[in-house]
Amino acid sequence: MRIARVVGNVVSTIKDRKFHGHKLMIVEFVDLNGNPIESRQIAFDAANAGVGDLVLVNVDGGATKMFFNDDELIADWTICGVLDHYSIDGVTIRKP
Repeated sequence: MRIARVVGNVVSTIKDRKFHGHKLMIVEFVDLNGNPIESRQIAFDAANAGVGDLVLVNVDGGATKMFFNDDELIADWTICGVLDHYSIDGVTIRKP
């Protein structure tokens, strides 16, 4: 799992039937100080996240398979939780 910030959403007028009703969000992975470190990715949203939220992203595809109850689904990124704050070596980091 990795920490990311939601920077946008994806609007898709045509998609696979099993994806209807599920949000796709654009996330940007961040370092432990909240600074962007990688290019942006698209993730399924299983946590009802919004733009600007700091989120926990599952990066192995297993969470997406559980979210959709589909063992044949191929997807890598799933937003599994919205973070209020986290602590590193006793220092608490809160979302801005």
